[in-house]
Amino acid sequence: MLRSLSLLLAALALTLGLRAEDPIIAKARANIGSEAALNGLKSVHYTGKLEVVGTDADGKDAPVQVAIEIIFEKPYRQRIVATSSKKIEVTALDDYDAWQREQDPADAANWRMTLLSPDQIKRLRANTWENLSFYRGIEAKGGRVENLGTATVDGKTCRKLGFFHDDDIVFYRYFDASSGKLVLTETENGSTIREQGQIKAGGMNFPNKIVTRNKMADGSERQIVVTFDTVKVNETFSDDLFAMPLMGGQ
Repeated sequence: MLRSLSLLLAALALTLGLRAEDPIIAKARANIGSEAALNGLKSVHYTGKLEVVGTDADGKDAPVQVAIEIIFEKPYRQRIVATSSKKIEVTALDDYDAWQREQDPADAANWRMTLLSPDQIKRLRANTWENLSFYRGIEAKGGRVENLGTATVDGKTCRKLGFFHDDDIVFYRYFDASSGKLVLTETENGSTIREQGQIKAGGMNFPNKIVTRNKMADGSERQIVVTFDTVKVNETFSDDLFAMPLMGGQ
């Protein structure tokens, strides 16, 4: 009878397309915080600075630094404000709507707003999920996780998992096979993302610094470093922060 029941459950799993969660996910989540803390997370609010390291016309490093504020709120809200002496840029996602607004800090009347495309919105939604769900539950959103075997990164034996939000939106994550700690993230376009340091908030561990390296069309590489000063969780935000502003509004 037990054998028959096992066969029945296996058949149901195949029929429904169910997959058991990879054990490395539980390890990875435990490095961030308790299940109670992770499941209770509603929002994350980061403040800090962003530095882009590129090259000028003479081929010399030309770093650009801006103040950065990032908000992620469940289920699919995101707001990023980058402020420099030359420009204030706001990018926001409100479920299936997304927009970007650029303004001259010295002239409130000098601004422009752009509505983001469906492909850009899909990517923002995936990015929001990645920053709030911590590797679990993508199947309920129409995505999937694939076990891609083992790989050596920074001398560590890692488990490689692919988080597929769509065929062209993929996060490949390398977890230390022993500890479950995230070692490296790659995207489908070849960008790499590394998390460094630690800031504690709400019983969870967040990175102090995120280093992203992007491959440019001409074959060169651009590095973006985001360093966080503060991290706050489970704040309540006004709908106006994410909703598309009225023409001429702030």
